[in-house]
Amino acid sequence: MFNSVTTRAIGDYALIGDCETAALVAKDGSIDWLCWPRFDSGACFAALLGTEKHGRWRISPARELTRRSRRYRGDTLILETEFETQEGAVSLIDFMPIRKNRQVSEIVRMVVGKRGRVDMRMEVAFRFDYGRIVPWVSRIEGGLLRAVAGPHSAILKSPVATHGENFTTVAEFSVGEGERVPFVLAHEASHLPPPCICDPEQALDETEAYWSEWSGRCHYDGPWKEAVTRSLITVKALTYRPTGGIVAAPTTSLPEQFGSTRNWDYRFCWLRDATFTLLSLINAGYRTEAESWCDWLLRAVAGAASQIQPLYGIGGEHRNDEVELDWLPGFGGSRPVRIGNGAYSQLQVDVFGSVMDALHAATAFGLDLHEASAGLQRELLKHLESVWREPDEGIWEVRSGRKHFVHSKLMSWVAFDRAVISCERFGLAGPVDRWRALRDEIHAEIIEKGFDAEQGAFMQSYGSKAFDASVLLMPILGFLPPDDPRIVSTTRTIERELSKDGLLRRYDTGKAEDGLPASEGAFLACSFWLADNMILQGREQEARRLFEHLLSLRNDVGLLAEQYDVKRQAQAGNFPQAFSHFALIDTAFNFAGIKGAAREVHMKSQETARTGT
Repeated sequence: MFNSVTTRAIGDYALIGDCETAALVAKDGSIDWLCWPRFDSGACFAALLGTEKHGRWRISPARELTRRSRRYRGDTLILETEFETQEGAVSLIDFMPIRKNRQVSEIVRMVVGKRGRVDMRMEVAFRFDYGRIVPWVSRIEGGLLRAVAGPHSAILKSPVATHGENFTTVAEFSVGEGERVPFVLAHEASHLPPPCICDPEQALDETEAYWSEWSGRCHYDGPWKEAVTRSLITVKALTYRPTGGIVAAPTTSLPEQFGSTRNWDYRFCWLRDATFTLLSLINAGYRTEAESWCDWLLRAVAGAASQIQPLYGIGGEHRNDEVELDWLPGFGGSRPVRIGNGAYSQLQVDVFGSVMDALHAATAFGLDLHEASAGLQRELLKHLESVWREPDEGIWEVRSGRKHFVHSKLMSWVAFDRAVISCERFGLAGPVDRWRALRDEIHAEIIEKGFDAEQGAFMQSYGSKAFDASVLLMPILGFLPPDDPRIVSTTRTIERELSKDGLLRRYDTGKAEDGLPASEGAFLACSFWLADNMILQGREQEARRLFEHLLSLRNDVGLLAEQYDVKRQAQAGNFPQAFSHFALIDTAFNFAGIKGAAREVHMKSQETARTGT
């Protein structure tokens, strides 16, 4: 029998998905995380945050391994894990067919004999509601197994015989060279009849064709094509196809600091990702996905501008209340495990700039926006006029009280700057003179109150002595030119003060109070922003070294978490993280000199900041 689940590294996992939910597959063939039927549904496999008793599905050789390796099949989301024993070798193929118009979500796992004959063991422990509920498992017509608990049911189909052991379904079988043994697991609401299960071989062909066609449309053809393509596939996998929303990550509560309480649910869509998302997709040639993201964005923020919030559910849901699950011990003992994210109710003024920047970029690229977009932008700007002077919780969603964060003021400037340029270039109707005056007022205030001449840098907040990597966005967003002495000095200072083994932390958690225990890993997106600044300042060789270092932190199948623990030399935080992969894509395009219409606007803004005209 397999041993209990031991503490794995976050980077030990690979991702499979159907563009509506996703599963994490460990190197040993265990699916330890799966939320069904949506990214934000309750998990039916939650061993990622506990042990095998909280639910998993493992297929692996029954005897000791002599070798193990894995890879994605070409530019697809089909995972192939090869196991070798003294007796032979097998390949485990894992994937999720794209649902298309079908409502049933399925996982297909296929054991393929490569050499000799290998004894295999399959164990599946269904545990609905994040490992809390043990379902009733019975055999139904056609030899299918059905696990039912409340509204949930899962159907397992396989040609091999199964039996029960300690509330776990087990199969023992052998696979010889050339033989193929499939398993299909499908989800369906328990009140409905069992679904029609896919043909695994046909599903494999269709899934490979889908992903190969999709990734083949990528426009990037630079020196890091493999990394960019894998990042784009990952982003596509994190897209909730019915609405166009993109989750920050498919997981919850993977720790930013191991053994501590910095554990959050990231199965939601953040507004601050908006422009990064849009530019990455547009530059790579994925116009349809970019338009779907904009449609989601407009629907999510529709309504009274005073109700705008930092994050929404994948369908645009507003309420995402935070709850702690006390029955789960957490990843490596990192508690509490949380579902929901209380940051949705925070005031984060930067989101106004994120939305305005994204919609402006969409217009600049000629995307087809809903006719209500112009009116919505005016309402957002009207409300921003009344709140931009207020302190807020900021980009990092601190839980220690509101401050006048420089990044929040920067994004307020971005909102009015993009509004002015949209009026001048694209005919957006509105009080352009007032917007222009507000833009100039905010710019002057940031220069006066945000820059510390003694430190030689823009600081985290007004009057603070804490440094913050988010100010690296200033030249990227066009607030000041990259060669402005204050930007050059800020970049060098941030690099010196927040760098650890060449990677950047968001801020020093020991000096900048955020309401949480000190210490966390390096924040990967910030490290990519540093590379962007280096490129803009002509430090291309340094930027290239940093970029290559960041690429080396990806796991064996090219995935990145939110953070990297330098001391442990391990990925940290929720995984895989869309923000990290967007940043990778954007930096690769920056090296290639891809600017596009939105980048031209940024350059115009920089010239305006330089000359004051």
